[in-house]
Amino acid sequence: MRKKKVYLLLALIGVILFLSGCTQVNEPITAESTGFWNKFFVYPMSSLITYFSELLGNNYGLAIVIVTVIIRLILLPLNVKQIKSSRAMQDIQPELKALQEKYKSKDAKTQQKLQQETMALFQKHGANPLAGCLPIFIQMPILIAMYHAIMRTDAIKEGSFLWFQLGSPDYILPFIAAGATFLQQKLMMAGSPAADNPQFKIMLYVMPIMIGVFAFMFPAALALYWVVGNIFMVAQTIFINKPMMKNANTGGDKK
Repeated sequence: MRKKKVYLLLALIGVILFLSGCTQVNEPITAESTGFWNKFFVYPMSSLITYFSELLGNNYGLAIVIVTVIIRLILLPLNVKQIKSSRAMQDIQPELKALQEKYKSKDAKTQQKLQQETMALFQKHGANPLAGCLPIFIQMPILIAMYHAIMRTDAIKEGSFLWFQLGSPDYILPFIAAGATFLQQKLMMAGSPAADNPQFKIMLYVMPIMIGVFAFMFPAALALYWVVGNIFMVAQTIFINKPMMKNANTGGDKK
């Protein structure tokens, strides 16, 4: 579980480094732009935002909100699987610690037995320690495409929404993005035996801080994408967690 969180942090840091160092970021994106990323990611994203903005009276901010919701709906099955698997990983922490204590010897035979019983435990409860990483890696190209679409489409970059300019950093959205991230993680941990785990408590604060810092560094349009996406995840987590907790409590009563 610790490795999974490290991979998650490295993935987010990698996204920021990649976004800040990408080539062609100052070149306008058009239908004639060449290259795999331009043709299949950046230009389609720019066109999609532009399409919805035209339907909404050239409101690019609202268009980004709609595109973000569409992306989240497309990724919904994967995110549902991630939440369920993460919940299962949290719930089996006491059993996992018991196995580690049982097979704490460092010899190869004991460690092999530990791995076998750990995998059996994962399969029994439908837990996957890598499930939380997959959505992050899938969203990386989407995040990159969103950044490029914003920076390389003048109409988006020069647009405004609510109180902020889409092409410039904002100083309020990062706090909202961080708060929504914190709430979403808090909801995922609610009622779980892992809620008292120091590693989970650290991530509960580290992730929102990272999202907030990143949001300060990039255009407000990208921060808007994070805010809407995180709010969507909060609602998603509530609707998924409630039935899961109800089923868990029902199962506990039957026992």
